[in-house]
Order: sequence, then structure tokens, then C-alpha cells
Amino acid sequence: MQIDKLRGKALDQLFEAILSLNDVEECYRFFDDLATMNEIQSLAQRLEVARMLREGFTYHKIEDETGASTATISRVKRCLNYGNDAYELALDRLAEKNKEA
Repeated sequence: MQIDKLRGKALDQLFEAILSLNDVEECYRFFDDLATMNEIQSLAQRLEVARMLREGFTYHKIEDETGASTATISRVKRCLNYGNDAYELALDRLAEKNKEA
């Protein structure tokens, strides 16, 4: 797991801060202070790419709809296939939440 190389007090603090946020509005405010718009959009784009890959969309369709490069799409696909299953976990939870709404 590559994240093990990053583990430490500062990263723990970041994740704990994110987990302490109560709603989407607080997330918007926190991430606006924390990161650039491009950084935030890149993270959101990767999650959308993961969702689309999972649903069977082609690279071409994903590239057209998200603006993601084929390199980004390939990296996300590699994470889906060989990663820590975190995209799957998050997307499954989002899907479940959307069913309940």
C-alpha cells in the first residue's frame, strides 16, 4: 500500500479534519481554504472517472464527458483493478445514500 509511505501525524490530522466536517457546505468551505480550484476539480474528476469506468463507459466517452486525459483514466482504472478498493467503497456508499434519498 503506497499510502503507508505517507502515513504520519500531518496526514492523520488532515483526514481527521475531513472526517470532522458535518456536511457538504462545510466541505466546500474547508476545501476552498485548503486547495486550489484545479486540485479540487482533479479529485472530483477522478471519482467521476471511477464511477464511469465501473459503469462500463469507454475511455473515449469518459474523456469527452469529464475532460480527463487517457493517462488519468488509466491510472484510475489501475486503482479500481489493483488498488485498495477505496473507490468501490466510496461509490457503493454514495449509491446507497442516493437510493435512500
